[in-house]
Amino acid sequence: MNISTRQGTLEDIPAVFELVKELAIFERALDQVSNNVDKMSRDYKENLFNFFVAEDDSKIIGLCLYYYRYSTWKGKRLYMEDIIVTEDMRGNGIGKILFDATVVAAKKTGCTGMMWQVLDWNTSAVGFYRKYGTNFDDEWINCNLDF
Repeated sequence: MNISTRQGTLEDIPAVFELVKELAIFERALDQVSNNVDKMSRDYKENLFNFFVAEDDSKIIGLCLYYYRYSTWKGKRLYMEDIIVTEDMRGNGIGKILFDATVVAAKKTGCTGMMWQVLDWNTSAVGFYRKYGTNFDDEWINCNLDF
């Protein structure tokens, strides 16, 4: 393996969207994906999100997508939307490399911390985040409104 990470670019969006679909399949929710390459490309151009990719010999095998949010209590925070590693490459430390790159980006851009969600049944991800001393919240309820 020849793993490298870098900041993602517009040209990476088609490969990134394939990873998004792979995650949706893993989470048994492919039917809920309404995004597409064109929408992601437009939103990336509008600076709505940024991302890191992990590559193995120039093939994208991992992604960490993030954006910034603002907390009235904490100030600027980085919200990590997803870390995705192709199924055949999981267990090789690629998620850690992407997570660490994201932590560095958060610190460099003056964030006071990071936030993300993890499914309670994804025990490998929960265990991964525990190694970082993550605070798991059992008080707040996730809410959303779809249009």
